[in-house]
Amino acid sequence: MTKKPDILQLPLALSHDSAAGREHLLVSASIAPAVDLVDCWPHWRAPVVILSGPPGSGKSHLATIWKGVSTARDVTDSLRMGRSVPYRQGAFLFEDADRAEFDETGLFHLINTVRQYGGSLLITARSAPGLWNVALADLRSRLQAATLVEIGAPDDELLRQIIFKLFSDRQLEVDQRVVAYLVSRMERSLDAACQIVDQIDRFALARGRRITRALAAEVLSERENAQR
Repeated sequence: MTKKPDILQLPLALSHDSAAGREHLLVSASIAPAVDLVDCWPHWRAPVVILSGPPGSGKSHLATIWKGVSTARDVTDSLRMGRSVPYRQGAFLFEDADRAEFDETGLFHLINTVRQYGGSLLITARSAPGLWNVALADLRSRLQAATLVEIGAPDDELLRQIIFKLFSDRQLEVDQRVVAYLVSRMERSLDAACQIVDQIDRFALARGRRITRALAAEVLSERENAQR
């Protein structure tokens, strides 16, 4: 008798709450300098800090934690829309500086204000400021003088922790051998980890199967074929 192939029924997408407090932050060598940045505030060596790293590297998570600790004002929308920032003192957050155009003069004045009044400004971006398309020479100079903290590509230990956490957030148990298999073969990206866990969860739920290495291999193979 010929075995019928599995019929994949896609379940409804469910939201999975992920713990995002400082106590839930996963730390490894690749992200440790950025975590130290959050932990040592307000005793920063410089008032302006740029936190850079690839997509899904944890920048937004860290920025959110720092915003809560410092009660920083998020000025991202103001700088994007060319609105003035009507504050002199305190902490400020500007996210994804290299993703879209912003008011260069406004950021220049904000940096000067932070430096003059002893405030703090955290800027997040995917790349170092020397690679940004900034026309204002004075602003380029200020950005080059800022402290740059870079988040490296996730190492095996961080990926392992992340994958376990992602499954745990979904209230799923997974064998450590399955996780080790994934870490040894997947892209070095936290975004990829999120996508892989989501796809494994959906496949397992649709088929009524437990999470095995074979299922993990199928997901990785499908991702590889889709990227060709």
